[in-house]
Amino acid sequence: MGIRVFTTRPDTVFGATYVVLAPEHPLVDIVTDADYKDIVHEYREKASIKSDLERTELAKEKTGCFTGGYVLNPASGKEIPIWIADYVLGHYGTGAVMAVPAHDERDHEFAKQFDLPIVQVVAHTGHEVSDENIIDLEKSAFTDDGVNIESENKEVSLNHLPTAQAKRVIIEWLEKKGIGKGTIQYRLRDWLFSRQRYWGEPIPIIFFEDGTKRSLDEEELPLLLPEVSDFKPAGTGESPLANVPEWIRYYDKKTGKYGKLETNTMPQWAGSCWYYLRYIDPRNTHEFCSAEKEQYWMGETGVDLYVGGTEHAVLHLLYARFWHKVMYDYGLVSTKEPFKKLFHQGMILGEDNRKMSKSLGNVVNPDDIVAQFGADALRLFEMFMGPLEAMKPWATKGVEGVFRFLNRLWRLIADENGALLSTVQDIPLTNEQEYILNYTVKKIADDIENLSMNTAVAQMMIFVNEFTKADIKPKRAMESFVKVLSSFAPHICEELWQILGHNESLWFETFPEIDESKLQLDTVEIILQINSKIKAKTNVSTSATAEEMEQTALQNEEIQKHLQGKEIRKKIIVPGKLVNFIVG
Repeated sequence: MGIRVFTTRPDTVFGATYVVLAPEHPLVDIVTDADYKDIVHEYREKASIKSDLERTELAKEKTGCFTGGYVLNPASGKEIPIWIADYVLGHYGTGAVMAVPAHDERDHEFAKQFDLPIVQVVAHTGHEVSDENIIDLEKSAFTDDGVNIESENKEVSLNHLPTAQAKRVIIEWLEKKGIGKGTIQYRLRDWLFSRQRYWGEPIPIIFFEDGTKRSLDEEELPLLLPEVSDFKPAGTGESPLANVPEWIRYYDKKTGKYGKLETNTMPQWAGSCWYYLRYIDPRNTHEFCSAEKEQYWMGETGVDLYVGGTEHAVLHLLYARFWHKVMYDYGLVSTKEPFKKLFHQGMILGEDNRKMSKSLGNVVNPDDIVAQFGADALRLFEMFMGPLEAMKPWATKGVEGVFRFLNRLWRLIADENGALLSTVQDIPLTNEQEYILNYTVKKIADDIENLSMNTAVAQMMIFVNEFTKADIKPKRAMESFVKVLSSFAPHICEELWQILGHNESLWFETFPEIDESKLQLDTVEIILQINSKIKAKTNVSTSATAEEMEQTALQNEEIQKHLQGKEIRKKIIVPGKLVNFIVG
């Protein structure tokens, strides 16, 4: 007995370390060992009540169950375990997966979850096969093309072959052995486009009583939804539009015939698949977008950056690409591809570290957070939670911390009545203040460009801490900081901008310029330690030598006090950082 699998990477067959069957695969009952039948049955029951979308969701934690059965890898000759997992669908491909965790992300996640072997068989292209191009498989899979390694048996060798050639060689060997063949398999499936609901774009097609039909001409568009008071579906299973008399008995002036307008409406994809183009020219009533504006904004590469969740990685981007390519074929857009770069933002989990779900009772309502802490605190905390691409659990205490930070900022500039504090004055900045201000502006600008919002917020907190220490706060520094914070916390910044004496809205202002000459400090703060414990801090010249740092430390009163009656046995000096005396 054999298990048929389909793979787009036959060159990685030597790295297959386990096989995964869909829970509904007919061979599950045959390969399951008697000792595992109960647990397999339980897992299959749970999988049977999930939808395909739930099972294949990229962000969900991988689940699976060992069957107790094994199968031989035909290339390596090794015995590998058979698992079942609900991320494999019985009606897609053969319902079985040759799992190569070193070179497939889903297989890698599954292998890490269940501590299964990860064997690399493809290395970077352009290098000799050596230790330097072995991937850190503890972190992620290597899914690019490359050259094969550790891929040979007595009959065939793929070692040192580039991916394309390795595929041809292994397919030829599999066909010669009669255990496989090269084929083309399309992933495309039928797309159910219509929806049985009122809210949606009407489909502009008339079905006449004589059995003919026609689509509305361009000059007859747009077809608008009729005003209705009852949005309940029709009893026939059709949308609420089937209850509208003028919709189901429509008089067509062009043909002089009666007919029925299509009662189904389009799904949300009909609008979301091309909204990026409508943004370019949203008030155009003659066309979706003028050719001039489309060419200006889309350029040669399309949308420069698309930020979306993992749930967008398949459906939305797939459908948007369909629409875009059709429009390109008709000459309506100038770029072949809609998006240049995709960035996956991480999902915010519930406070229990699980995906938010009504059934789990761990959903956080943003309206409640806004009502308690304000929209700015919510926005700022979401950016401060961690790297944008990472999944992270919600923490209400964290919002409280950000809320306190915004209050500290307010107290830095305004009093409790919303008036400018007398301590905010038009005075020059010290060299250290100039450094902090310019470094903050530069770091936030760089972090925004790199989508590192969490570290940008951290630097904002450092800025507020540093300027809180000043008895007099330079107005220019406060104004520049409010500008850079405004993209993160627009509401409080708009108010502070007015308090700082400006009548025009903050949104007419440009991002502060950076004075590179101010990014060099004359002095730097160093730590003074005794036996690796901090006893004092002091400032030294940024060019201070180790000897000069040592003398500065020895002259410090706090250090002198701790050195009395003791012998310095070792000196540890890190230029620009610390002086540490080991005494006994």
